[in-house]
Amino acid sequence: MREVRTLRADEVPIAAALVDAAAEADGIVPLSEQAMLALRHRAAGRVLTVGAEIVAYAHLDADGASAEFAVHPRHRRRGHGRALLDALVADAEGALRVWAHGDLPAAAGLARSAGLERVRALFQLRRPAADPLPDVRLAAGVGVRTFVPGRDEDAWLAVNARAFAHHPEQGAWTREDLLRREAADWFDPAGFFLAERDGALVGFHWTKIHPDGLGEVYVVGVDPSAQGLGLGRALTLTGLHHLRETGVPAILLYVDESNTAAVRLYESLSFTPHTTDVMYASEGFEPVT
Repeated sequence: MREVRTLRADEVPIAAALVDAAAEADGIVPLSEQAMLALRHRAAGRVLTVGAEIVAYAHLDADGASAEFAVHPRHRRRGHGRALLDALVADAEGALRVWAHGDLPAAAGLARSAGLERVRALFQLRRPAADPLPDVRLAAGVGVRTFVPGRDEDAWLAVNARAFAHHPEQGAWTREDLLRREAADWFDPAGFFLAERDGALVGFHWTKIHPDGLGEVYVVGVDPSAQGLGLGRALTLTGLHHLRETGVPAILLYVDESNTAAVRLYESLSFTPHTTDVMYASEGFEPVT
């Protein structure tokens, strides 16, 4: 008998192993970093069980309107994914958004069968780290330094919220979200660059090096008050030069399909398409403008 219920704290290792099995089978992790942190640190989410066995796991954002989920490879093609998706849609307050990482054909087929519409895409782009890079050119009066843990959190959170006011996944970060990443094994303040003008933080580029050695343009943000100074390009190049100097073989980043200015910037720096994550939504979805 199938049942959808809340994940228990003692089931976190089982759910994490399920996600790992799905990633190994599909070649891409089915959950975002934010979802994995919620699973491991808050035991958040729902599971679909058959008898006593957990066969699928779903992460729901705090607002209950955005989801990501995975079905264990051993239990696919039995209707479990559709059953879990239907339960999430039924329980959502309003339209439900669902991320499908990697834009796999099976996920697209499931979304179509459930009547969900493709509403957004997130591109992963990559470039070889050793390829030539332009020099960094900063606007007059702008300086760049690295992040100081214990001192810069509040200023960074404020700029991040303003820079990503229309992107809730990033702009809604809390101090807890930031501190969890500072506590991660990969965190290195030497790769977290802050741009200042007249003593105020106006932009940043946070880089990341993955366990497999790949570098990442983790997040680049510019305060709306500093638009027009060329900070996006300058900060991106600052981080790219840093990552190249660390010896990473390649550098990846994520950029929203709708952010055409950023896509053009990254293409001008020799980034090319690698994978795509797609968001589907149930009836009644209204995109943020």
